[in-house]
Parts: sequence; structure tokens; C-alpha cells
Amino acid sequence: MTHTATHAGTLEQGDEGLRAVGDWTLPHHSRLRREVAKVRGTETLDLTPLGRLDTSGAVLLVELLGAQRVLRVGDWAPALPAEQQALLVAVADAMREPLDIAPPSVFPPLAALADLGQRVAGLGHQQFQLIGFIGVTLASLVSGLLRPRRWRITALVAQLQQSGLNAIPIVALLTFLVGAVVAFLGATVLRDFGATIYTVNLVAYSFLREFGVLLAAILLAGRTASAFTAQIGAMKANEELDAIRTLGLSPVELLVLPRVLAMMISLPILTLVGMLSGMLGGALVCSLALEIPLAQFLAILQRDIPLNHFLVGLAKAPLFAFLIAVIGCLEGFKAAGSAQSVGEHTTSSVVQSIFMVILLDALAALFFMEMGW
Repeated sequence: MTHTATHAGTLEQGDEGLRAVGDWTLPHHSRLRREVAKVRGTETLDLTPLGRLDTSGAVLLVELLGAQRVLRVGDWAPALPAEQQALLVAVADAMREPLDIAPPSVFPPLAALADLGQRVAGLGHQQFQLIGFIGVTLASLVSGLLRPRRWRITALVAQLQQSGLNAIPIVALLTFLVGAVVAFLGATVLRDFGATIYTVNLVAYSFLREFGVLLAAILLAGRTASAFTAQIGAMKANEELDAIRTLGLSPVELLVLPRVLAMMISLPILTLVGMLSGMLGGALVCSLALEIPLAQFLAILQRDIPLNHFLVGLAKAPLFAFLIAVIGCLEGFKAAGSAQSVGEHTTSSVVQSIFMVILLDALAALFFMEMGW
């Protein structure tokens, strides 16, 4: 027997007890739950007037009658349609024994060791991906150099403006302030030895060899690598990368190479700006606090500072630029189609870029020291 009632479900008090009337379906769930809460625990319920029934209504009936009684619904409500009986039995069986699985106990040192192993494995996988992407980028770069017609000059110029020209003010300001701070610190220490004149050497050595390129690279890692990741990640989320591949174009050639080349051109220029601004900040402090005029500052630079310190600092810039651009683009390709994923990979690209820049700078410092350069 099939019931065709279409009115809202409810509980009614009949001559022989409670009756479930009408449709016990999701649209009426909130009201039915309030009615069930008032009479929960009853053992008698007439289901003959019951209309349509779905899972939400079956859950309420099980809560009202108890799982054990509903499992025997065929005995006390044989007139109920077979499909409704099967639904009630399935819901009652699922609700009879609530899922309560205790988490396995793990020895804390082992858990910490396992977490460390997972992190190391993830780091190794990340570095393998980076090495592979570097190989793909270099292969595309060599291929593009052999075919000048495929050069993306417009994209290269646009990226040069974004990553290089627009970054000059912040790089110049930051390195100027750091140069002033280094000069202040050097003067504070060297004054005790009566050697404040060597503050000029300290500022020149630090900015020509390290601070000029390092500060510019860290700024670009935070400013430009994050922009690369966000741009490519948004393109992936909007399925623009799929459209590029559908047109028979290479995303690496179209998106990565202009950014890599622009960074490799921009960072040496920004490094030069950082060196000059840092030494200008140091010269200002020397002039105001140490009574070393600008002419004497420049004379000491020309007399005591060899050219190789400038070349060492400038030689590191293209390598740093290449790594920053590649990491930023790779993280963009790894981003999934959600805003959260783009944000996570943007953060990851900044952290990785800064870490790699500082690591390579430390290794380069050791190498140049051993070589006597």
C-alpha cells in the first residue's frame, strides 16, 4: 500500500496513542524536531497515516522510539511500505551503536620523530621539484635563445617595469637606512679604539660584498616572488593555463621566461642602487657624526677598497634573481584552484626564496673567503 499524503508531517494524539501524520521530510525537519523533543521516549506510535519519509524524518522517528524498537518495525507496523521499513531499519542500525573509536596511543617521542621524518621527506620532495623545474626553465631558455622570433619582448619589458623600475625607491630607501645604521654601529665600536676612520671601510666592505645584493634580493623575494606566485596561481584557478596549453603554447615559455629574464636584469641594477644608497647613508653619518667629509669618504673608497669587492657582490645578483623567479613561478603552478591554496603557496614562495638567498649567500661567502677574493 502506497501513501500519497502531501501535507506537512506532525504528531497527533489519537484514541489509541500518538500518530505520525503527513510527510516526515527535510523541509519540515525543524518543526518536527521540536515536536519530537516534547514526547521523546514513547513506546507506541501509529505509523499508518505516515506520508512520505526521508532520512531526516527517519532519524527523528528513531530518536522518538529508540533504535531497538525501530529495528523490529516489521512486527508492529506491517502495513508500512517496504521501502519505508527498510529506510527505518537502516537508520536505526546506524544509530544503534554510535561510532566511538579511540585514537591509537602513540609514544610522544615516536610521534615527534615521525613528524620530523614527514617534514624532511616533504622538503626533499620540494627540492626535487625545484631542481626539475629549473631544468625545464633552462631548457626553454636555451630553446628560446636559438629562436629569436619567439622572444616575448613586450612581456619582458612589462615585467622589468614591475620587478625592477617600481622597486627602486623601496630598495634605495631601505639600503640608505641600513647603511646609516651600520655606520652608527661601526662608529660606536671603533670609537673605543680611536679608529673611527675605519667606519668608511666597514660600510664599503659590507655593502659592496653582502648587504647591497642581499637586501635587494630579500626585498624582491618578498615583493616580486609573491606577485609571481599569486599571478600564476590566479591564472591556474581561472583555467587560463589550460587555455594556453589548448592553444598549443608553452606556459613556461609564455609566463616563466619573461619573469626570469626580467629578474636577472633587474636584480643587478637594484644591487648597484643598493650599494650606492647604502654607502650614501654611511657617508651621511660619517659626515654628521664623525666629522669625515664626503671628499675624504670618497678618497678612502678610491684608495683602500679594491674593485673585486664590487664584482663579488654583483656576481651573486643573477644567481639570486634566477632562483627567486623560478621559486615564485613554481609555487604558482603548484597552487590549486582555491584562494586558500594560492595564499599558502604565496607564503611558501616568499619563505623559500629568502631561505635560498641567505643559504647561497653564506655558501658564496665561504667560497670567496677560501679563494681569497
